[in-house]
Amino acid sequence: MIIRRAKSDDAQGIAEVHVDSWRSTYQGIIPDDFLDNLSVEQRTELWKINIAKEGNYVVVAENNAGQIIGFADAWKRDSNAVENASDLTSIYLLENYQGKGIGKRLFQAQFAHFKKMGYEKIFVEVLEENKTRFFYEYYGAKLVQTVQIKIGGKILNELIYVWEKVDDVIEKIESR
Repeated sequence: MIIRRAKSDDAQGIAEVHVDSWRSTYQGIIPDDFLDNLSVEQRTELWKINIAKEGNYVVVAENNAGQIIGFADAWKRDSNAVENASDLTSIYLLENYQGKGIGKRLFQAQFAHFKKMGYEKIFVEVLEENKTRFFYEYYGAKLVQTVQIKIGGKILNELIYVWEKVDDVIEKIESR
């Protein structure tokens, strides 16, 4: 298993994980017709832009065969006006690779980046029904706000969490 920074030619592999993991993670949460219409081609174009965009930090997890099986990305959202802060914008893994510590390694890579960049506070947004929120809570994220968003015509609760100190998260990751 390799965790490394994404390159432009990783866009399709990231898009495949993105679409597949949305379909498995959000089944029964987001309407099926929305999930069925997700496009690897469209997501590939999105990821080409995301990887190239200044300020974005995208890492991938590769299995031993060199296939991208997960990714995580981080950048400061336009809505984040907090000084010395950034956002963990996603962590996704193919379902068969979940529960094996790979998500933790992607998370660790992002927090090492946050520390290197001098960020103190890190925000993450997660759907209330997404079990990943418990992973974030385990590593010390505190719920600061709940907002409603619409995806596929359905109103969903999105939880906004914050980690107040990057060093505290790194310490907890390393102690486990």
